[in-house]
Amino acid sequence: MRTYGARLHRRTKTIKPTCRGYNRRNGLHRTLLARAVVMMVLVMASGCSQEDAPLVIDFSQREEVTLKAARPDRLTYAYLPQFSHAVSFQRHHRLVNHLREKTGLDVVQIFPDTFDEHMRMVGQGKIDISFSNPFIYVMMAHDHGARAFARIIESGGHERFRGEIIARADNAAIRSLADCRGKRWVAVDPFSAGGYLYALGLFLDNGILPEDFTEIAFAPGPGGKQEKVVLAVQAGQFDVGSVREGALDVLADKIDLAEIRVIGRTDWYPGWVYAARSGLDPQITAHVGRALMALDGSDPDDREVLDRAHMTAIVSSSDREFDPVRALWNRALTKRPGWRRATGKAGGQHP
Repeated sequence: MRTYGARLHRRTKTIKPTCRGYNRRNGLHRTLLARAVVMMVLVMASGCSQEDAPLVIDFSQREEVTLKAARPDRLTYAYLPQFSHAVSFQRHHRLVNHLREKTGLDVVQIFPDTFDEHMRMVGQGKIDISFSNPFIYVMMAHDHGARAFARIIESGGHERFRGEIIARADNAAIRSLADCRGKRWVAVDPFSAGGYLYALGLFLDNGILPEDFTEIAFAPGPGGKQEKVVLAVQAGQFDVGSVREGALDVLADKIDLAEIRVIGRTDWYPGWVYAARSGLDPQITAHVGRALMALDGSDPDDREVLDRAHMTAIVSSSDREFDPVRALWNRALTKRPGWRRATGKAGGQHP
């Protein structure tokens, strides 16, 4: 999990003494050290008179010190790190403040570094409220007992979302999905919905199997994975990439989007989902759900919260709404025999 704070690194340089002049300096150091010891003894002797008895410390007398515990009403909130931590904070800190104000709970936004870490932390009880893509959700529900209680309506009024296949606009060798055979594909993450699973389903629908690619790679490092896919394709490091629809807009002020062409779009699937970890008090979940669903786009203050989070509204949801994603997951597993079943545990082998 990423924490923020200034950090200073001091470089030390070790210099080995040479023979010339070393003995002279060494003798000088000994003389200075001897004088310092004499001065210290004189000071101590003058400072300790008969009236000033030495202070006796009884180490058998101890006092237990209790560290201040976290507030019992603390609630952790995490946005799956599809974008950089800075973008996650910018999009959701007003929403977190809204929850803190409306529920009276100490809601704190935390920042897992990877999709896998997000799932592990839900399973470990370190994330109470998860905001994730539906693929991550169905795996957390399967492996950790997480339960959906709300989903979003995205900007533009879409209740569902989809993925996009992208290539460089000037790449004459790639004009259609069929041209992706034998090419290098970079995806967001093995657990990305719009940035991998949905794209895999689209390729399978068009008779393109994973082994038809020269390479399938995933964006490295913590956070910012959608952006990294776009930049890798733009730089020519990979032939095609897969991202969720809307990811290109995040880079509109950083690159010339005319250099990127969308060569295919996936089917629509259920939108992003709010889920509570297993064991969270149902009353707390209901309280948070009411606060989220109370956000009203016609209210100026609420509108600002929703706009910042790229949402139109938040509505009630249940687990069965995500069965289409489960079906796609199971279908993909049959085509990727080497793809480990997603358990949210570290150390597994990714495709």
